[in-house]
Amino acid sequence: MSGLGKLRVAVIGAGAAGLCAARHLLSRRDTFATPVVYELTKNIGGTWVYEERVGCYDNGLPIHSSMYRDLRTNIPKEVMSFPDFPFAKHLPSFVHHTEVRKYLEQYCDHFRLWDHIQFGTSVASVTPVDVKGGWNGLAWDVTSNNGVDHSKSTTERFDAVMVCNGHFYDPYIPAIPGLEKFKGMLMHSHDYRSAEPLAGKSVVLLGAGLSGLDIAMELSSVDAQVILSHGQRPLTCPLPPGVQQAPPVTSVLEDGTLEFKNGERAKPEVFLFCTGYNFTFPFLDKKVGVKVQEHLVWPLYKFLIPPAYPSLFIVGICRAICPFPHFHVQSQFVLSVLDGSFRLPSREEMEKDIELDIAARRARGIATRHILKLDSEQWAYNDELAHLGGFKPLPRYWSNLYESNKVFRARDMLNYKTYNYTVLDNMEWKVHDLHGQQLQKPLAVK
Repeated sequence: MSGLGKLRVAVIGAGAAGLCAARHLLSRRDTFATPVVYELTKNIGGTWVYEERVGCYDNGLPIHSSMYRDLRTNIPKEVMSFPDFPFAKHLPSFVHHTEVRKYLEQYCDHFRLWDHIQFGTSVASVTPVDVKGGWNGLAWDVTSNNGVDHSKSTTERFDAVMVCNGHFYDPYIPAIPGLEKFKGMLMHSHDYRSAEPLAGKSVVLLGAGLSGLDIAMELSSVDAQVILSHGQRPLTCPLPPGVQQAPPVTSVLEDGTLEFKNGERAKPEVFLFCTGYNFTFPFLDKKVGVKVQEHLVWPLYKFLIPPAYPSLFIVGICRAICPFPHFHVQSQFVLSVLDGSFRLPSREEMEKDIELDIAARRARGIATRHILKLDSEQWAYNDELAHLGGFKPLPRYWSNLYESNKVFRARDMLNYKTYNYTVLDNMEWKVHDLHGQQLQKPLAVK
């Protein structure tokens, strides 16, 4: 414990999750000292900061952002916002990425977060220390580097650490036999910025997640011939012109031809991977025992807390979620753990809980690599954390509006971003298309 018995918490990363963590810590000055937020770059906003360059900055540090020039959100602003800070009323429901960055800067202004962020600072190590009288007998030494070439090293001690370093920057390239034989241009969506350089080219795009679909639409608009290669059920909604589907690429032949799972072949000029990212926590001390295997970060109680080191919190690693409200709920849960309003079970009980939870998911046929993909289960997860932590759950309309947008997106991927939503009260909302026509809601409010 430090200064007048208040808990000192370090926050790693000033993207949306780190800002949200800092906002909640600052709202509880009775229990928490002012947080220290470490941020690698010169900006807040993490993945929402568009950087035209790819590869590395002038100082040799890798460029983390995967934002592309024309990205608009795929979640309506009405449910994308932090629940305590709505987007500006005049904006459409689906906003350009620059508006999200502006929104996060306004969040910083409103909650006065700027002074607590150390910009241009990389975290080198996070190490647990046994401390008599510390929170759960523990403290954390955080060593960070800053200065022009990140050579100035500082170590500070904290009672707890919230890791908010994001997970959209270390590209995952699946192991495809013979990939090194591909003769054309090989790239990952992490380095995709705009469609024009690929105008008129033949492209095999691997992966039909949201980025894959979005980029396929952008490429279609510059007359690229796109084969969308993926292992999901074939899409039934209308596809943009020049885009066709194929099963996954299984190998690359001697002459650089791609072979698909059904035996068909293609020899595109560009092979574009929209295959997602790896989790990486290079600064975490090995003895903490947090492992990443097959895209699962474990063992973590409630996808947040390593049972052996319960004052470390890994925020925002769940996938297929509505991110800002998710961070809002997780941050409040972390505070409830640290201030004692939620008493954590014993280490053994937490380990058992994790084991049973993972076993239950596997029994439902969920592959290890999809365990962190909460999707429609995120609402029960959010409500459970609110219940355990004793804080206000998300308003009832939130899940219904979000899930309805998913239905519209699956039905009409080409036009769903032209819809505009209006929240009427805690339960009800409505949606209009481009022509102001009210649309029927696809799902009953639960």
